[in-house]
Formats: sequence, structure tokens, C-alpha cells
Amino acid sequence: MAKITYVEHNGKQHVVEVANGLTVMEGARDNGVPGIEADCGGACACSTCHVYVAPDWVEKLPKKDAMEEDMLDFAWKPDPVRSRLTCQLKVSDALDGLVVQMPEKQI
Repeated sequence: MAKITYVEHNGKQHVVEVANGLTVMEGARDNGVPGIEADCGGACACSTCHVYVAPDWVEKLPKKDAMEEDMLDFAWKPDPVRSRLTCQLKVSDALDGLVVQMPEKQI
């Protein structure tokens, strides 16, 4: 299990324990965290699970693959360093303490 903090655009925080093997997107969806729509269900075929990763976590996460990079082009105001798709972040003990912030909107 990893404790992940999801921060809404307005600053409201949701601290959720997410089981290893799930994705950060599934953790938000399964716990009713608003701001992550996940229209494609985690297939990396949209950008509606876009978040900004806390700066101190950027280097701790696996690198983005080409498909994620391509989908982030469609996200709302992507940040070249901090933007990630939560469907591509697999939860493990290494993600315990991860903080992600949702953008103003998902498109």
C-alpha cells in the first residue's frame, strides 16, 4: 500500500491508501477523488487523468514512455517536467507519500 495525496485545483487534499499493483488513476477513481476523469479507463488513449507531480517526486518516478508523451500533448496546460498521466503510474511501496495536483480542468 502507498499513501497518495491528491490535491484538487482549489487546494483541497485527499489522502488515500492505494493498493500495490493498481495505478494512481485507479486509486483516485476507486476512492471518489474528483478531478481525474479517466475517460479511457486507463488505456493511455486520452489525457483526462493528467496531473502535476510534486517537484520532489519528478525524478523518483519512472520515465514517461513515448505514448504517454504523445497523450500529454492533449492535456490541459501540460508542464514538460511535472505533467504525468496517472494511468501510467503503477503503485508500489516506492510511491508511498506521492503528491499529485489536478489541473484546473481535464480535456
